Amino acid sequence: MLSELAALTSPEQSRGLVAVTVPVSGETDPSALVIGSRRARDRWSCWEQPDRGGFSLATLGQVREVVSRGDDRFGQVERDASEIISSIDRRGSEDLPQGAGPVFTGGFAFAPDGCSTSEWSSLPPALLVLPEISIQRLDGQAWLTAVVDLAQDPVASLSSIKARLEALSEASMPQGVPGLSDERPAEIGEGSPEWGPAAYEDGVARATEEIRAGSFEKVVLARSLRIDRSAAYDPALVVGSLREAFPSCFCFAVGTPELTFCGASPELLARRSGPLAATVALAGSARRSADPAVDDHLGEGLMRSGKNRAEHEIVVERIRRELEPISVWVECQDEPSLARISNIQHLATPIRAQLASGTSVISLVSRLHPTPAVGGEPAAPALDAIARIERMDRGWYAGPVGWMDFSGDGEFCVALRSALLRDRTATLFAGAGVVADSEPTAELAETELKLDALLPLLS
Repeated sequence: MLSELAALTSPEQSRGLVAVTVPVSGETDPSALVIGSRRARDRWSCWEQPDRGGFSLATLGQVREVVSRGDDRFGQVERDASEIISSIDRRGSEDLPQGAGPVFTGGFAFAPDGCSTSEWSSLPPALLVLPEISIQRLDGQAWLTAVVDLAQDPVASLSSIKARLEALSEASMPQGVPGLSDERPAEIGEGSPEWGPAAYEDGVARATEEIRAGSFEKVVLARSLRIDRSAAYDPALVVGSLREAFPSCFCFAVGTPELTFCGASPELLARRSGPLAATVALAGSARRSADPAVDDHLGEGLMRSGKNRAEHEIVVERIRRELEPISVWVECQDEPSLARISNIQHLATPIRAQLASGTSVISLVSRLHPTPAVGGEPAAPALDAIARIERMDRGWYAGPVGWMDFSGDGEFCVALRSALLRDRTATLFAGAGVVADSEPTAELAETELKLDALLPLLS
């Protein structure tokens, strides 16, 4: 499969970054290849949306890392990544689809200075990685890209990348949704003991008082759940289970030597395809039922809910306001539709725009994050309320996770339905939107419903 890369390049041809892209078998499973070939010191990532032509992008190792924090973290990593991309000598296949060729993958913390606690060590507030190897697959076609740095010791660098390519091996991935076996039942408790159910309800009550006093319109409060097992989590089982259980979602995993942050998010934050941008306003939730008639009834109730429609419209209007200054036109679906996922359904409004200039996907992410679906409205007082009321470090939960290719195209989701895995411990996250007429017990129940999406797979 990798014979085309046997003569990647010669040391005399270049003295900087060289990327070579070749077609590989459409039967290649990018996630299985990366998980099966990762080394202890590697950063790695998987990004899949199975229902979209089997789209998959997986990466292995790191040639360059771009890290930042603070209010300008999006701008800083975009500038640094763009400078690196412009210096790459690209070889091999031409007219590549999005995600093929040299690509940066990574994500951002919810807050500018998030990831301050030890559990988030090795994931900074802003991180983009240029991998040694990336594999992209879509509609039965796949491309493999190898990036090598020939600046210092070309002979040693070429030898290293060739050895790595020859050692690629796919991990065994589950077929179906088996859950994770364990020697004993997992122990489940609050991720932040001081921010348990009672404290969460108190927080919702406090937030509604501030909303009624006119401090802000909406705020999203999140909580976490901790699972302790007797055996370490296997990324192959977790990623395999996620993509089987949530084929319409953005199934992602970002791995470091210490941890894996993974999830199955229903919410697209930003996608750029040349001059076109796409996003989805996703807010307002209801449970689902195995009975089709009951499921339809619950969906109709969600569509008619004044509280949920008002919460949803706040998100739509914010996104529209952010896109209009940089767009020729912005188009929103007239009425929300129902996005049905596993045990929950949401109000969803697709939004498209034609960009007025060469805005990269990172620039789009910078404008849109955090949407009122995960932060609040207006943004500044809502984020201040989260910092005051919420008693945990969100880390990358509810932050943007995704990828950007060498043309500035790419896509990022909001890291919802997500979990942080460290050895034998998983921390799950979920939040609920609080508005003036929110009831604490109902908002707590909504977080439980969202936590239940991943709980069966991780416990």
